Amino acid sequence: MNKEELVKEIAKKAKYTQKEVAEVLAATLEVIEKSVSKGKKVTLVGFGTFQAKKRAARTGRNPQTGAELQIAAKTVPYFSAGKAFKERVNK
Repeated sequence: MNKEELVKEIAKKAKYTQKEVAEVLAATLEVIEKSVSKGKKVTLVGFGTFQAKKRAARTGRNPQTGAELQIAAKTVPYFSAGKAFKERVNK
């Protein structure tokens, strides 16, 4: 499902226009991205938690040549599914 299909499904279920739903979804995603980029956790109970995690520097390999190369440390976005979400997917 892509963003457009998600907007259509939410609009149908919540009985709002697609434009209203698209605006709310865009604002929600923007707030989540902004919060996580500032190092804050965003927890939606039952759904999951969005947060930033630090990834350590490591040695990798070039798949074409097999040569070793250093991969720099960086911070990446991370999502951890909540219990209710995991149970629903596992059914």
